Amino acid sequence: MRYLAQDPTLADFGRDPWWLVLGKIVFAFAFGLLATLLGVWFERRVVGYMQVRPGPNQVGPFGLLQTLADGLKMAFKEDILPKAADKVVYFFAPTISVICAVTALSVVPFGPMVSIAGHHTPLQVTDVPVAVLLLLACSSMGVYGIVLGGWASGSTYPLLGGLRSSAQMISYEVAMGLSIVAVFMTAGTMSTSGIVAAQGDGTQLTVFGTEIPAPGWYAILLLPSFIIFFIATVGETNRAPFDLPEAESELVAGFMTEYSSLKFALFMLSEYVAMVTMSAVTTTLFLGGWRAPWPITLWEGANSGWWPMLWFFGKVIALVFVFVWLRGTLPRLRYDQFMRFGWKVLLPINLVWILVLSGLRSIEDWDSRSKLIAVGIPAGVLLIATLFWPNRRPQPKPTTQEQVDNRPYGSFPLPPMDLQVPPSPRITRVVAEREPANIVAGSDSREV
Repeated sequence: MRYLAQDPTLADFGRDPWWLVLGKIVFAFAFGLLATLLGVWFERRVVGYMQVRPGPNQVGPFGLLQTLADGLKMAFKEDILPKAADKVVYFFAPTISVICAVTALSVVPFGPMVSIAGHHTPLQVTDVPVAVLLLLACSSMGVYGIVLGGWASGSTYPLLGGLRSSAQMISYEVAMGLSIVAVFMTAGTMSTSGIVAAQGDGTQLTVFGTEIPAPGWYAILLLPSFIIFFIATVGETNRAPFDLPEAESELVAGFMTEYSSLKFALFMLSEYVAMVTMSAVTTTLFLGGWRAPWPITLWEGANSGWWPMLWFFGKVIALVFVFVWLRGTLPRLRYDQFMRFGWKVLLPINLVWILVLSGLRSIEDWDSRSKLIAVGIPAGVLLIATLFWPNRRPQPKPTTQEQVDNRPYGSFPLPPMDLQVPPSPRITRVVAEREPANIVAGSDSREV
């Protein structure tokens, strides 16, 4: 496979001066924080548009400062500490979730090799041969903040929310890990910069006698893995329709019920930072990272210089929109449906797909993109059809009379069909109790 000259390698890391490394760290942190602030505003505006209402539009231009105003409001609220709480764990639990979400951005490549103050450096904080394992570790460790926050609150509902989150993490972390296995099996490396480089346009396909660049994004070549990974990502970040740990209708806000002020704000921040981080990770592993999509690739300078950062941010925003779209469209699943979907649907399909990839690897010239396209796209279409195919025929809606006739015994009485209001049982009983007394009183008066 032909790697382009601007693709960074592992040898390009660890050579930068300290001030440049510090600048990269500050940039990654600022990206996570700023993307979170804009992400909250973006979600409220998009959901408002879906629900035919304006959304935030008063504080700042287009309501852009609404999230900042909400953060200041939370900071000045009273910080309440429950008596039964474990003070140390209660204090540090929100910070664990935020730190784990931000740490994952350290191995995400934002762009290719660029020149900064005379230093030729990659637009990435660092990279290691097992960077994918670091991403999995950060995703797994983030649940500790939720579990510890629910346990340290000393209350029932936060504890239930924390336990739900731990079970949710275990269920969907397996499917996510198997999806990533397909990625580094195909790329031949677990380095994030190497995975992005492996998705470059290095081969040609012959279509009707004409050679065209082969699609390199693993979202196309490994379509089943991409679908399963993104579903597992929604489950890992506790986003709707998988927001069971903070189900307001069941758990009164779940694991963060006893939190207030800045600690509550940190939990909210960690959720949105995790959403942006997982969108960036999905872009890196499956959507070509900072590489420009077609037909922008027809321009020779599309994947050089600082332009790739624009393509990277555009892909991240598109994935964040999908997160918001799901929240504004799908209802929350029941907990048994959620667990069954993870263990009995995603996991078996992922295992079968890994076996198919292993079979392709054993064949000569297994990494040919034409072969992966011929297998991956039909398998992905079949997976989508399997997940969304209706499993039962729609039943005809019963008429009003049928609903009245089929109501169970002892249910709440329905008003009569002729709109005649029956007499009140209480008034009838009171009249019946007073009637003998009236008769006696009347007879006495007649005798007098």
